[in-house]
Amino acid sequence: MVYIDTSVLVAYYCPELLSEKVETFLTAHTKPIISALTEIELFSAVSKKVRKKEMKRKDAGRVVARFLADIENGYYTYLPLEASHYRLARDWIGMFILPLRTLDALHLAISSSEGLDIITTDPGLFKSAKALSLNAILLE
Repeated sequence: MVYIDTSVLVAYYCPELLSEKVETFLTAHTKPIISALTEIELFSAVSKKVRKKEMKRKDAGRVVARFLADIENGYYTYLPLEASHYRLARDWIGMFILPLRTLDALHLAISSSEGLDIITTDPGLFKSAKALSLNAILLE
């Protein structure tokens, strides 16, 4: 099973260069896994697109409605964030050797704790995953 980073979902729901590749990947996997973190980050990314005038508010509403419908219809397996995920992310950041951003560390902690491969389009996240000896796939 695979854990889907937000960068993948943004490319899936919003037109981007990697959208076709991401769609092919996601449709080949049954019940890809996301978290509450993924959900809030997707909303944030879509909101940013609206603020930067890269997307109209009406289109943004359709994107998040489709995403929420996919969650409701069971397309994704949904994981809650646990205290153990936060502690693991904190410990990795506290090693002071990786350029881990807070939310990336949380995504990695979730995927690692649950024994899942993390799928991302973010080269920095992928590099950090590899540095931590985690299973990761970079869609590029």
